[in-house]
Amino acid sequence: MQYAKLGRSGLRVSKLCLGTMNFGSFTSEKDSFQIMNRALEFGINFFDTANVYGGKKGEGITEKLIGKWLEENKDRRNNIVLASKVYGEMGDRVNEKHLSAYHIKKACEDSLKRMKTDHIDLYQMHHVHRETPWDEIWQAMEQLIREGKIIYVGSSNFAGWDIATANEEARKRNLLGLISEQSKYNLFNRKIEREMIPACKYYGVGIIPWSPLEGGLLGGVLKNLTEGRRTSEEIIYKLKNNREQIEKWENFCDELGEEPANTALAWLINQPGVTSPIIGPRTLQQLESSLKAFEIKFTEESLSKIDTIFPPAGIAPQYYAW
Repeated sequence: MQYAKLGRSGLRVSKLCLGTMNFGSFTSEKDSFQIMNRALEFGINFFDTANVYGGKKGEGITEKLIGKWLEENKDRRNNIVLASKVYGEMGDRVNEKHLSAYHIKKACEDSLKRMKTDHIDLYQMHHVHRETPWDEIWQAMEQLIREGKIIYVGSSNFAGWDIATANEEARKRNLLGLISEQSKYNLFNRKIEREMIPACKYYGVGIIPWSPLEGGLLGGVLKNLTEGRRTSEEIIYKLKNNREQIEKWENFCDELGEEPANTALAWLINQPGVTSPIIGPRTLQQLESSLKAFEIKFTEESLSKIDTIFPPAGIAPQYYAW
């Protein structure tokens, strides 16, 4: 396994992050445990979850499952960098969502109980909440850091200017600020290249891409239209409107002699600013297959062909002005 610093921090994480969104909803407890065990064996030390994962509002099913796995063997906690998130609706009461200091404190403490740990290594804001002032958000995060309940703070689904604002406000309080950002990023969706990636580069924020295969669209969908998420209405719709592009992609992968899913992941691993793409395996086989991405090497010619199929978004403001 390869490792990299997470943003400007000194924390080193595996260059693949184990996403657990499917655990407890699409993947059974037994299979989830097998996947986490195997991930550790492969050297994956970066595990990502969220309090809303698991399919039932307010129950934190995925976090509970991780807690049960950690409790099964106490040594596991010291072998992983554990990341979770706050923002989503965790109940019907008015303050059981978003980023008020009230909710951040309660959500963090509830996550700690579910995961049976005394701290979260990377606590991420799942979305930005512009109705809550940054003074309040950073006050809450600072308190959790002081109490030893969290170590680092990250974001998810932010805009470039949110990254800038969050870090400038943190700087006023002499805080480290954001060290990571989870954004949707893949060959099919390269929009964050415009402003998010330049902002993250400037502020030393590591990028943790989610949906590296665009829900399966980049994973060889034409050959496996009847399997898994490829049968979803969303994928069928995207394929209908982008079939020629996906045909070119799969033909390119055939010429390369590699599976489309592994090729798409390999491209992402090697993008500037990317620290650790999130893989969300539903099965052990999917996890093991993902590791083949590290074996794929691109030439300048092959990278140029990829850019022809999936054009770069262009860095702002140059992509729309001189």
